[in-house]
Amino acid sequence: MINTLQKYLPERAVAPCSALIKQNNVHLKIVNERVTRHGDYRRMLNGAHQITVNANLNKYRFLITLVHEIAHLVAFEKFGRRIKPHGREWKQTFQYMMLPFIRPEIFPSQLLPLLANHFRNPKASSSTDARLSIALKSYDPGEADITYIYEVPTGSVFRIYNGKIFKKGNRRVKRYECVEVESGKIYLFQPNAEVEVIEK
Repeated sequence: MINTLQKYLPERAVAPCSALIKQNNVHLKIVNERVTRHGDYRRMLNGAHQITVNANLNKYRFLITLVHEIAHLVAFEKFGRRIKPHGREWKQTFQYMMLPFIRPEIFPSQLLPLLANHFRNPKASSSTDARLSIALKSYDPGEADITYIYEVPTGSVFRIYNGKIFKKGNRRVKRYECVEVESGKIYLFQPNAEVEVIEK
């Protein structure tokens, strides 16, 4: 397990993560990229705990995702299966479990204040925290080629990962209103949504 984790985690996070996996009897599967999620937790019919994490994540996002999913398991075991998946009990568990990792030996110094801010009230996905998500993506290979929707001028036409085409509208509080060209329906996009500009 340690040898596998060394490929995916910051060096100083390997031993504590390995201990968490053993302590909670986790079966960890590292899987091909899924666009809609970084990882997931499920309790199997035989009672085993399976966690999957995408193989393509950079080591900092991999660490956050792994601890996020183990926090689901720990919160369900401690508080029962009726709690909300990303409710108060899970948030407290996730905060408690991440605290030992938010250190300069594990994360780069520019991420630490963003992580500290995020973990005051962690969201269901680190991707919904636009500032943290953009900072984390800067550690992805090939990141220089990414265009985010907040960088694109209003009125631009762009394509997203599934091939759908949209026209960028105005910002509404934190997100951008965009019209799907084919259907005319309005969708809201987080500022850190990755897009491919077709025309400005």
